[in-house]
Amino acid sequence: MLLAEDMHLVRGAVAALLDNEPDLDVVAEVSTGDGVLPAVLAHRPDVVVLDVDLPVMDGIAVAASLRERAPDCRVLVLTALGRPTVLRNAMAAGVDGFLAKDAAPTELAPSIRAVVAGERVLDPALAAAALRLRDNPLSEREVEVLRLAADGADTAEIARRLYLSSGTVRNYLGAVVTKLDARNRLDAVRIAVEHDWL
Repeated sequence: MLLAEDMHLVRGAVAALLDNEPDLDVVAEVSTGDGVLPAVLAHRPDVVVLDVDLPVMDGIAVAASLRERAPDCRVLVLTALGRPTVLRNAMAAGVDGFLAKDAAPTELAPSIRAVVAGERVLDPALAAAALRLRDNPLSEREVEVLRLAADGADTAEIARRLYLSSGTVRNYLGAVVTKLDARNRLDAVRIAVEHDWL
């Protein structure tokens, strides 16, 4: 297998944990997303254990690239970003498994074996939450405006920072409140945060 993790201590701990498994060998380790595909093509691992939050190229983009360029290589995401939207994005990119870093250490090796055997490995609670998740109804610009509002910027400041008129910002915020069926701007921020849209 190949380990793709930017935190050296975590990568070393995972490699040491897997060293105790006689049927699992770490053939390569990388610390950036852009290093995964070249290492996979060079070492041909059966599975990549992949963090989502990698520098240069994030793990979701890496997984999509592996599906296209190395379709026989299985992908198990091991991440601290155990949120429903991250799981949905990872599944859309074609990963075979998704395991949170706070899972018990005894779950890692069996999860890798299951993924290599062609099984899908998902945290049940996270999968259930992902199924309940609504699609984000907001446009990129609306998310941008709402994010600045969430940070405490007033209409004039948002307008200045995004090179918009104050009237346009008010229109965006009004559209956001309507789309999210929110009571006001603050409620819209709460709803967007709860659904992991900000």
